Amino acid sequence: MIKSDDVIYMDNNATTMVAPEVVETMMPYFSELYGNPSSMHTFGGQVGKEVATARQRVAELLCADPSEIIFTSCGTESDSTAILSALQAQSDKRHIVTTRVEHPAVKNLCESLDSLTGHKHRVTQLHVESDGTIDLKRFEDSLQDDTAIVSVMWANNETGVIFPVEEMAEIAKSRGILFHTDAVQAVGKIPIDLSKATGIDFLSLSGHKLHAPKGVGVLYVRKGTPYAPFVIGGHQEHGRRGGTENVTSIIGLGKACELATRHIKKENTTVRALRDKLENGLLKTIPNAILNGHKTQRLPNTANISFEYVEGEAILLHMDRFNICASSGSACTSGSLEPSHVLRAMGVPFTAAHGSIRFSLSVYNNEDEIDFVLEKMPGIIANLREMSPFWHNR
Repeated sequence: MIKSDDVIYMDNNATTMVAPEVVETMMPYFSELYGNPSSMHTFGGQVGKEVATARQRVAELLCADPSEIIFTSCGTESDSTAILSALQAQSDKRHIVTTRVEHPAVKNLCESLDSLTGHKHRVTQLHVESDGTIDLKRFEDSLQDDTAIVSVMWANNETGVIFPVEEMAEIAKSRGILFHTDAVQAVGKIPIDLSKATGIDFLSLSGHKLHAPKGVGVLYVRKGTPYAPFVIGGHQEHGRRGGTENVTSIIGLGKACELATRHIKKENTTVRALRDKLENGLLKTIPNAILNGHKTQRLPNTANISFEYVEGEAILLHMDRFNICASSGSACTSGSLEPSHVLRAMGVPFTAAHGSIRFSLSVYNNEDEIDFVLEKMPGIIANLREMSPFWHNR
């Protein structure tokens, strides 16, 4: 039963609640266990052991080796480090391949490299199909002799569409090209096995997308991959990322990864079933509603639906009156009135792109919440369309 003051949170691709078990694990390291993990004394050393445990837990979620895990401040730092490292380590290679639908953390960096360095670097942004997927032949044709790195997200943050990064990485590897994937949205939602996906050299993840705190992330760097640090300072992270570690958040991230390993089946059964019920219900009860993205090749928690002839911002404001939280796009760009660059790249019509809402669930959502949203949304859209000249002139 939903109470009037309950928050219906369906914006988990923007950020997630910190899991209670994660908060409990972190608490001692704010107060009684405050030692520096790099210190020689036992008081700091015991903290260092917990950081090592967290590193092991992250590695287990990714099926990687703990030595391949570098703790960072966020997914954006991890993305920048991977791309800039590849360019610095291969000064004779100046070409980057990415996609038109990347998160701004990758998209804006690549565009700045393309425009602000006297065109020292060249960037190819791959087109996507109308369902948000990538054509592998087009990708292979984009690779050049001086391609330094490919950076393609594992799953899109707005539509949830999953890209064939493992196959793409193997193609890049066969050409001697480094491969990075921004897996911020994918980690913890679908199984990832880097012991088998051997073409992937770099992978980025962010703690606050999988029920850990904000301000902590990871860069995976496969053993033997050329690497140049982005943050230069002390010896921390074996000289690969300077700065005293964010101990409490790292330990929290380790616990969150342990929980994610345990919950991965639930993500792909229970959460998927809730997502499907929400998605099918909205498409059935609201006319001129369109699913954006591939029907099945998608994260189990994400549904991006366009409601034609109304504004996404207006929809969100009306949803907010019922304490329903969702998004009209990426949290990093939702302050813009421009339609989503992802939906534009997919060719979604203007009348639909402006009315897109992303619902993103987690293991903490339940069926009562789905029923509540399905009860309220048809009325919200109908009322807004009554005020829309686009709807009446369609």
